[in-house]
Amino acid sequence: MNDPGEKVILAIRQLVAEGLRIDRFAAGPEEAWCLVGGNGSGIEQFCEIIAGEKLDYRARRLNLPPDIGVLSFKRQQSIFEAELRKDDTDFLDRLDPGTPARDFLTDPDRHGSLIELFAFSDLLDRGYRQLSSGQARKLCLLQQITRGVGLLVLENPYEGLDQTSRAELDRVLAGMRDQGLALLSLVSNSADIPPWCTHLAAFRAGAIAVQGPRADVLAEVTGCLASQPPLFQVSVEDFRQDRRPPEETNDASVNLVTLRSGFARYGEVEVFTGLDLAIDRGDHTLITGPNGCGKSTLLQLISGDHPLCYTNYLTLFGRRRGSGESIWDLKRRMGILSSDLHRNYRVAGSGLATVVSGLFDSIGLYTRPSETQLRLGRRWLERLGLAHKAGQPFRWMHYGEQRLLLLARALIKSPQLLLLDEPTLGLDEPNRMALLDFLASIAHEQLTTIVYVSHRTDEHRDFFLQQVRFG
Repeated sequence: MNDPGEKVILAIRQLVAEGLRIDRFAAGPEEAWCLVGGNGSGIEQFCEIIAGEKLDYRARRLNLPPDIGVLSFKRQQSIFEAELRKDDTDFLDRLDPGTPARDFLTDPDRHGSLIELFAFSDLLDRGYRQLSSGQARKLCLLQQITRGVGLLVLENPYEGLDQTSRAELDRVLAGMRDQGLALLSLVSNSADIPPWCTHLAAFRAGAIAVQGPRADVLAEVTGCLASQPPLFQVSVEDFRQDRRPPEETNDASVNLVTLRSGFARYGEVEVFTGLDLAIDRGDHTLITGPNGCGKSTLLQLISGDHPLCYTNYLTLFGRRRGSGESIWDLKRRMGILSSDLHRNYRVAGSGLATVVSGLFDSIGLYTRPSETQLRLGRRWLERLGLAHKAGQPFRWMHYGEQRLLLLARALIKSPQLLLLDEPTLGLDEPNRMALLDFLASIAHEQLTTIVYVSHRTDEHRDFFLQQVRFG
């Protein structure tokens, strides 16, 4: 830790905010810090204060450089919502692809080598809405770097990135650190501690519990995170208790999904082609592949959220899409969590309303729920350790809390088919492991059939009976 008289990039003394208290923290110009903290540890509030997004705090000292760049889930959501406001699809004879990626960057021609390192050169003329969630995350990071910031704050920078992109990011950040860029990374999983960081700190119970040079505190930092109890406390007994009798498919077969020579594209951009997929009951399926290869698009086809679901040869629960079936009859048999759903969950509503909306397959709650449905929703909030958030607006919550609520929204109706697109984004290590253990339990008891998209190799569990590999 720096002596108070030394030059520092960032310095905090006696800072107090709701859910956070920091007595002393300082980052020197030759130090690259990684701060580690679980959901509810106070690290989310810390990021908001550094980013200038949280103003209700007091501090004896808070010295920040004037040129801070921030990569955060909140910043990415603001870009997405700004793009929605500019959507001209209704005035065009085609889908509006969105603002070209190059327009987000400062002098892209001058940063050609950096853009190439991110494998982004071929995407510069692609519209924002044509990017995958991982590609959009890369663009957000490039946007901050190319404008020449002095301090780059990274909230869970590896979330949503494939293994190659993670390695590319590490090389870029290590190189930029060597060129004098100050880096401050905030992560929720010890596996995401970057190799280029020199110093570590761990948040626990709203305070910094340990901090210091990496070699001195690494074991203590990882132990601090691993020892935090998960919010996710759902058991297979809970799921079985709430489960309704399974519905039969129209032809009484066990087949849930069949896709023959499947294809997808956005405008002239081909995403994938020639894909054959069959999922029977109990065929828990893992989907992997690089950013932008079509994993999320495949799930959108299955869920009916992509218009090409009618053009493809696709059957769900024994019925061909486009044969007169109701999308709502299909969706009531599915539980869905995806980054696309998360981005689009922009309506006003409380934590309880968010969970209960899963019973109605709606983004927001527009039907008055029964007392039985409200009791079920409250039980799920208790299982997530979020009962105290029942009346709080969904949009006021931190990303990890929102993700847990959307998980409950997908699970509340005990669906036949559970579609999970990177469900652990924003979750810390204990909550990730608790969720995966729960999924393993319900998979082994055949209480639902799971289709799971993931970039993380540490999420490849043995209950997955088949794997779809893109790229």
